[in-house]
Amino acid sequence: MVPSVDGRLAILVGIPLSLVAVTALRRFIESRRNKPSLPPGPVPLPLVGNVLSIDTKEPWLTYTEWRATYGDLIFVRLLDQETVVINSQHVAEALLDKRSRIYSDRPYLATLEPYGWTINFGFIGYGDEWRLCRRLFHQTFRPESALKFRPMQLKRAREMVVNLIDEPQHYESHFATLSSSVAMSTVYDYDASARDDPVVQLVIKALVPGFTVLTPERAMLLKAFPFLLKLPDWCWGSSIKRGARSSRDRVNEMADVPFRYVQQHMADSSLLGQSSMVAENLQRMETQDEASKPMFETALKKAATTAIPHMRHLMVFLLAMVLYPDVQRRAQTEIDSVIGRDQLPTFEDRASLPYIEAVLRETFRWQPIVPLGNLDFLLCDLACTKDDLLGVPHATSSDDTYNGYFIPKGATVVYNTWAISRDEKRYPNASRFMPERFIDVNGALTNDDPAEYIFGLGRRICAGRSTADASVWSAIVTMLATVDISSAKDDQGKVIDFTPEFIPGVVRYLASSYPSDLP
Repeated sequence: MVPSVDGRLAILVGIPLSLVAVTALRRFIESRRNKPSLPPGPVPLPLVGNVLSIDTKEPWLTYTEWRATYGDLIFVRLLDQETVVINSQHVAEALLDKRSRIYSDRPYLATLEPYGWTINFGFIGYGDEWRLCRRLFHQTFRPESALKFRPMQLKRAREMVVNLIDEPQHYESHFATLSSSVAMSTVYDYDASARDDPVVQLVIKALVPGFTVLTPERAMLLKAFPFLLKLPDWCWGSSIKRGARSSRDRVNEMADVPFRYVQQHMADSSLLGQSSMVAENLQRMETQDEASKPMFETALKKAATTAIPHMRHLMVFLLAMVLYPDVQRRAQTEIDSVIGRDQLPTFEDRASLPYIEAVLRETFRWQPIVPLGNLDFLLCDLACTKDDLLGVPHATSSDDTYNGYFIPKGATVVYNTWAISRDEKRYPNASRFMPERFIDVNGALTNDDPAEYIFGLGRRICAGRSTADASVWSAIVTMLATVDISSAKDDQGKVIDFTPEFIPGVVRYLASSYPSDLP
């Protein structure tokens, strides 16, 4: 049977189409064959990926264990999210620093907007808004500008010690007051009360719940089931919606109250408040055209809110002094020999106190408060920018190839600080608090400084790291010079035993239930 005209035409058209399809298929197969493989990692299961193989409460422990099998760069799949885990400082510098153009973005987090945390520019994806916020922040906290904060930092540290002597049982509250008051002064020129300041308490009430809600698990839940935010309050399962609303209200109040304080005092006086980050930039805003003012003010409010800190490193230091009294005694001996007992240390003495510096470095290294992230974001101690803490990972903005491995666009990139700090080759007996590891045979400091990986890398590096470092140092050296830190005792004078407990989460923090007796 002879094909019809239409049939012959179909055959003629089908032949080139088939050739095109075959050619495209061949090229696809060749491209897949020639494309570098993904980094090594455990074999994922269908749908869930590697989720079931990971310690969901402390995933950094799993990633650190996998380092021995898969190396410093690991690929895992968490549900539908491709994730790259960096387990070494060398690889982190190669990617986050030297290729920061690719590795400076942020993954989508479904919790940010419902819980009010879009006010924090550290969560913003890499782009024009982030660059504006970052520039505003950097103008105030770059190292040369931050020098002017040092007298205030020492003053606040000494106020904190007085509070510790008066009420040692409230040490965590005193640490929070210290850290928040430093940030409030630098950002808003707000002179917080030494105790129970209402604005400081407002900040604490907004931040502390934030530790528990901005978790990957909650973000995954809301991404998968967004309708949970629309359930009526009386309905089962509406606790997430109510919690989000409460968090959003607290965060907005934390951002608005001190900002309005600056605006009010600028209106009342031409002198008051002009030394703060917010006041200086509000003055700059007056010279801009009306169309750009709303965007500038929003960016300024985000930059200001991003500076609000916390005190987790001081809690780690406190624990170390209780558990390692020999370290405390050696540090106090150095202060007494260099400074004497009739005056308190100042920043001019810092270079003459290498062991105190080693204690600071070991405090950063020993118990990382952000095991899967850098201190260049959100809750860096005492006025650091919130640009990479809270364990919020990076994301790739384009495909990349590193050391023969393919890293896809949109991949979540996790920086495992815990693995670096627990590297036994670099830090023998890493679980012990040993400041001596940073002192060489001549008594001088080594070149190994954990701040090089704690405070971040690349374009997301902590813009306020010098201010943060100075504040933590001033707090530590002032405590060592004035008080003895020891375990609490019962009514019979016996030491009360305790087991340190770290609460896991996006921020790993020390539970405040353990007792201590400072004076």
